[in-house]
Amino acid sequence: MHCLTLIQPDDWHLHLRDGAALATVVSASARCFARAIIMPNLKPPITTVAEALAYRQRIIASIPLTSSFNPLMTLYLTENTTVSEIKTAKESEYLTAVKYYPAGATTHSEYGVTDLRQVWSVLEAMQTYDLPLLIHGEVTATSIDVFDREKMFIEYVLDPLIENFPALRIVLEHITTQEAVEYVSAMSSARLAATITAHHLLMNRNDLLAGGIHPHHYCLPLLKRETHRQALLKAATSGHPKFFLGTDSAPHARVAKESPCGCAGIYTAPAALEFYAEAFEQVHALDKLEAFASFHGADFYGLPRNNKTITLIKRPWQMPNEFEFGEQRVVPMRAGTNIHWQLAQTL
Repeated sequence: MHCLTLIQPDDWHLHLRDGAALATVVSASARCFARAIIMPNLKPPITTVAEALAYRQRIIASIPLTSSFNPLMTLYLTENTTVSEIKTAKESEYLTAVKYYPAGATTHSEYGVTDLRQVWSVLEAMQTYDLPLLIHGEVTATSIDVFDREKMFIEYVLDPLIENFPALRIVLEHITTQEAVEYVSAMSSARLAATITAHHLLMNRNDLLAGGIHPHHYCLPLLKRETHRQALLKAATSGHPKFFLGTDSAPHARVAKESPCGCAGIYTAPAALEFYAEAFEQVHALDKLEAFASFHGADFYGLPRNNKTITLIKRPWQMPNEFEFGEQRVVPMRAGTNIHWQLAQTL
């Protein structure tokens, strides 16, 4: 058996839902990650510090007593967000960032920002207080091809944003294109970084569309061409400190995925780290996984690196066909198939 021991990693982009659904999925992430940045796109969204802290308490209450998993909270940026709320967020030890969803871009993004000029003062405050902005980087204009939305966002939105707020720390979340890789890599400022998901490292758009539509591979941003997947793999395994792990694990009930208008999101948490190991192994870069998973994100956010270690073992196991999801069921990525790596504590 081949073993791989790493400093315990963090997940810098995670969806946990709420209520009974939360209670059934949080352990999947807590089993391997020390910390995770929790997305605020509940319904209604988490828009205030008080709401974020209450949500954090619900997460803590759902974690096994033996777990030290630390949820790092975010605020959902709306056109009603105030400068005073940003100041309060900065003063809280549990608030880590603010999330920007372009209105209509993804799940529960209808509360998002329609025009960044409407939140200019809030962005100025975030720059002043050094509170990072996490971005779902897609334009939503119907005139733009859905496969080009990330590329167009960089040109139309991100570039002007960085020009106007050069000191604002920004994470371009779940990047999917060669253009995003090249843009982040070329930016001299250390204040721009990007997360990369395991599913975008392992799949391309054939996995979504070839041989029929595969609803459990539907996510936003969409899976792209193989050339883009290769660019993401090269970035993730490059050792470049601007790229780090963010699963974007996003569970939805099976009935919500297998429907005429299915929800976007892939549930990767049950084997998230194992999926990354598989991707890195594809390009003989397992020696680069620890920095990508455990160091770069903590360094960008100015947080201490973790002290504990975890061990992955090269040993196949079968992913269940589905898991509990509150009162419903959720289908994970690679349901019913063999996973090549396994976390040692689950053996």
